[in-house]
Amino acid sequence: QVHLVESGGGLVQAGGSLGLSCAASDRTFSTYAMGWFRQAPGKEREFVAAISQSGGRTYYSDFVKGRFTISRDNSKNTMYLHMNSLKPEDTAVYYCAARPTYAGNTYYSSASDYTYWGQGTQVTVSS
Repeated sequence: QVHLVESGGGLVQAGGSLGLSCAASDRTFSTYAMGWFRQAPGKEREFVAAISQSGGRTYYSDFVKGRFTISRDNSKNTMYLHMNSLKPEDTAVYYCAARPTYAGNTYYSSASDYTYWGQGTQVTVSS
């Protein structure tokens, strides 16, 4: 079982930038497809971005495309989300998720596709 820990959340003004990290405890990190999700108060958890095992394939939700960048460093067992041009509506708890994926090089955009979840990190964007 892999343990995921997010970090890097905080308070930022609208238009600003913030970077999140997700550190995995498992040395087989490179076999996991990874994703970022977020959940705002009173709302369903929603997909933000996903990345394949090698990092060669990425996928974004429409509302973050062009503003957020997902990446990973398999040598450090860490995934990242760099967020630019933040908006108040980006305020949410951000979660990283992992899915063991031993074949292919793919990504997943549904929360139900993921097996392991971090505890979340709060991102607050002030107007």
